[in-house]
Amino acid sequence: MTNAQKLQNILELEIIPDLEAAIDELFEEIDKTKNATKEQKEDLEELREMRTECFAIVEELKRNELEEEEIDELLAEFMEMKTEE
Repeated sequence: MTNAQKLQNILELEIIPDLEAAIDELFEEIDKTKNATKEQKEDLEELREMRTECFAIVEELKRNELEEEEIDELLAEFMEMKTEE
């Protein structure tokens, strides 16, 4: 398995689903109180941006638009992120 495939797998199978779960949880918290705090709004915006960036990376991978070095850096970054959880 190439690093590009590993990166795509970690994004599609772990990172994006984790982000979507976090977004759903935040929406549930907001729904309970019927009002979003400034911090919740900022967190929601940040999570949405991260999810959008992840989807963009997956699309770039599918079109072979990323350099090998860039793929390696992104993979290392996401692997580190997953081990910190």
